Amino acid sequence: MRTGLGTRLRGLASRLRPETEAAGRVGVPGGSAIATQTRPGLLAGAFTRIARNLAAEQERWLPWCVVAFGAGIAAYFALLTEPPAALAIGIGFAGLLCAVAAPRSSGAVLRFICVLMAAAALGFAAAKVRTLRVDAPVITRDMGPVRLTGRIESVDIRAPNRARIVIAPERLGDGATPLPRKLRLTLIGAKSVATAQPGVVVSALAVLRPPPEPALPRGYDFARWAYFQELGGVGFTYGAPVPVEAAPPPGLLDRVSMRIEALRLSMSGRVEAAIPGADGSIAAALITGERGKIDEEEVQAYRDSGLAHVLSISGLHLALAGLGVFWVLRALLALFPSIALTQPIKKWAAVAAFLSASFYLAISGGGSPAVRSYLMLSMMLLGVLADRPALSMRAVALAALVLLIFEPEDLVDPGFQMSFAAVIGLIALAEWNASRARDEAATAGRFGRWWRKGRRYVLAMMLTSLVATLATTPFAIYHFDRAAAYSVLANLLAEPVVAFVIMPSAAFAVLAMPAGLEAAPLHLMGWGVHVMTTIAHWVAELPGATTLVRAWPVSALMAIAFGGLWIALWQRRWRWLGFAPIGIGFALIAASAPPDIFIPRDGQSLAVRGADGKLTILGAHPDEYTAEQWMLRDGDRRDLAAAQAGAQCDEYGCVAKARDGRLVAFSMRAAALVEDCGRAGIVISAVPIRRTCKGPDLVLDRFDALRNGASAVTLGKEIRIETVAAERGKRPWSRRGGSQ
Repeated sequence: MRTGLGTRLRGLASRLRPETEAAGRVGVPGGSAIATQTRPGLLAGAFTRIARNLAAEQERWLPWCVVAFGAGIAAYFALLTEPPAALAIGIGFAGLLCAVAAPRSSGAVLRFICVLMAAAALGFAAAKVRTLRVDAPVITRDMGPVRLTGRIESVDIRAPNRARIVIAPERLGDGATPLPRKLRLTLIGAKSVATAQPGVVVSALAVLRPPPEPALPRGYDFARWAYFQELGGVGFTYGAPVPVEAAPPPGLLDRVSMRIEALRLSMSGRVEAAIPGADGSIAAALITGERGKIDEEEVQAYRDSGLAHVLSISGLHLALAGLGVFWVLRALLALFPSIALTQPIKKWAAVAAFLSASFYLAISGGGSPAVRSYLMLSMMLLGVLADRPALSMRAVALAALVLLIFEPEDLVDPGFQMSFAAVIGLIALAEWNASRARDEAATAGRFGRWWRKGRRYVLAMMLTSLVATLATTPFAIYHFDRAAAYSVLANLLAEPVVAFVIMPSAAFAVLAMPAGLEAAPLHLMGWGVHVMTTIAHWVAELPGATTLVRAWPVSALMAIAFGGLWIALWQRRWRWLGFAPIGIGFALIAASAPPDIFIPRDGQSLAVRGADGKLTILGAHPDEYTAEQWMLRDGDRRDLAAAQAGAQCDEYGCVAKARDGRLVAFSMRAAALVEDCGRAGIVISAVPIRRTCKGPDLVLDRFDALRNGASAVTLGKEIRIETVAAERGKRPWSRRGGSQ
């Protein structure tokens, strides 16, 4: 015992001696030297732990590479000027070199950094390549009425006398105007709707406008979405389009697209004939993706209850359509031992599920949510064919990577963010559940088999709804400024109806349509839709069912998203460090301040935040849509009339006090400018200011609005002005940026 103790003491002395000698050389006490020497040791220890964790979780590098790929895309869209093609290609090439060098790098940390940098560079290059591929002329000013000739590509019937078509123009006016690839037109009148058939070449008198820019800074940029959809303008027609008799026949791909579009319209009509009213419109949306005829009241109820995702053909529908076929076919084949014991029936079922999901994707219109879900389902079925786990984070990462390679713009789409957030959260939950140890025997003996299965089903439904809600709520708040408080309850009640009544009935109805026997399953589907709608209305009417939330800064969303990914993608204990960036995100939200003044792009109205923190809308005829966006982004439930109630206006203009006490004057006529410039601290004019206005701290007029678009002003010691033009920069989808 003495020998062992002496050995340990000598070992301790030998470890301390170099540190003590170093302290003597620098002339400081030994204790201070020890403390000084341990700081690099702590850093080295932290670095070693990071390297050990990265090496242990190397299978998770692929999802993080996809995250880095998306970060490169985000960096591209965040630029204020369009980068040259040579620069983007050079960055992508540098990323490839970094990827090649990564395996030769020593150490897990350096290799991980190299592959992330490579993925980010390739993402940046992919976004630029996509922009070059879709580049086409865009309408840059209001035109018309002008004669337009083109082929109808798709038809979205909104009502019996209203439809929206996408047309590929073949001639526009006198032929001098560059032709956009596609235009979106609104048709009004039963005769106009009747002539709207996919594939038909028509001639119409149309009014065309550029795709609208955001209604306020950090608002939804429809023009950017339209650019990547190859929509060069929007507008409406005068009168019904006239079919062109001597039109050239469409090509092979156009004929296939026409047949699919005609099939969708025919199926929607048969569904609505069998299920009248609002239930029929919702049922048609679940089968063919045609949502135009759903009443706004129904849409609002689904949105407020947290069931809006059901109306969009996405993961739930494709999973039920594809995996339902997988389960049924595999169960049927299992009834025949000679086949089940000798053949790969699981793989046969996976192929059948893939084909059924492909057909469903075709008749659903191929919208972005459906394509995302189809890719994820395909990766799962591919895992079955390759004898790999069907539900894995790797499959989701590959699906996201494929989608981002071909359509990088989807990264900034709310649907992409919410769908992948939900799936990543659910897979992380499934992995956590699979790692838990269970005592099946004790549980079975206490509660019984059926009770155990029922309890597991209910708990699984509650957990999945809770995780999906938590994962998607930050994105719903950021993009739509609202949160559904009872989403878990609504999904818990509605999802069994969707899974066991609505979608199976829809599948049987589609199979029976060629024989004309779809009435019975459609009636059952209509009953299920009615029950689901009743649930949506009941939940939406509960006290506090939906909460409007003031707009978040984008930095807060990025911090929360990064923290959520850190928790979901890693598997070791260091995953819980993800709560740190989530906390930072909420701190950024708390520290952010909303703008004090909103100015629309037409400069004909104004919104001023008063001492009570609420907006007051000034102006004789404010644009209703823009005013609704102001109120929504501010988390304010009041309508336009209530927001105008506090305004002090006359025929010359309006005045209001801002939150900091400054007087804000909105001049609607030139005669009011002299008085307003003399007494107000801020003057916003709907007419040009042609004379000197030196007194106010800030002066903006109609020309500023026309030049810079919508604006938001934040008051303080320094006045900060955000404009749509400055935020969008000079990019191909910006009217002021032109086509690159």
